[in-house]
Amino acid sequence: MHRRICLSALLLAASGAASAMTAEELIAKNLEAKGGRDAIKAIGSLRSTGKMSFTGDFSVDLTLDTIVSRTGKVRQEASLQGMTSVQAYDGTEGWQIQPFGGRKDPEKLSADDSKGLIDDADIDGPLVDWQAKGSTIEYLGTEDVDGTEAHKLKVSEKDGDVKYFYFDPDYFLEIRTVTQRKVRGSEQAFESDLGNYEKVAGVYMPFSIESGPKGAPKQQKVTLEKVEVNVPVDDAKFAFPASPAASK
Repeated sequence: MHRRICLSALLLAASGAASAMTAEELIAKNLEAKGGRDAIKAIGSLRSTGKMSFTGDFSVDLTLDTIVSRTGKVRQEASLQGMTSVQAYDGTEGWQIQPFGGRKDPEKLSADDSKGLIDDADIDGPLVDWQAKGSTIEYLGTEDVDGTEAHKLKVSEKDGDVKYFYFDPDYFLEIRTVTQRKVRGSEQAFESDLGNYEKVAGVYMPFSIESGPKGAPKQQKVTLEKVEVNVPVDDAKFAFPASPAASK
């Protein structure tokens, strides 16, 4: 009996090691497919412009302008009919200006509401240097994604968020991501489909992202028209403004 238990434990340990190695290999293939870790790390800032579309009870298209700094800061502006909403993260806290909701003054965001901005502020993404970021990874085999048997990877982050990545079996680029996190004590899951990859400064990036709550129709679509890297960055743009005028 003791021998059987030991053999079972060894088999279980070997299975876990193989799974972890498979996860590491999958990440390595993904980073290689994107252009390599060095090319990703060479990006000091990133500016993308395009459109953000919403569908549902009504449809609307906004112009989108986002800038990200390797210092862990991000600012996104969405404009329509002369009004511009702003969401930003200055490396410590998030804030926003939402004139479409009648709020013209800047307001700070809670830690929960800043999580999406914190994700956006990471130029590298969660798969680069995942160990240093305190994450754990697990390969979960393959799963059908709209007719594609995609490789599935689970990333558990140190802040409690869990992200699932689905990779194209031929190109090893992400075609879907799912983020699970607690927002004000409630479990929420957000799903994004990624496509139309283009190479920018040696790195493949998705120019089309459709998002929404998991299990529901995706009502938000971002279509990028231009992406620039290593553009000049004014750190003041990320800081919480003293007045609406200061955010311009």
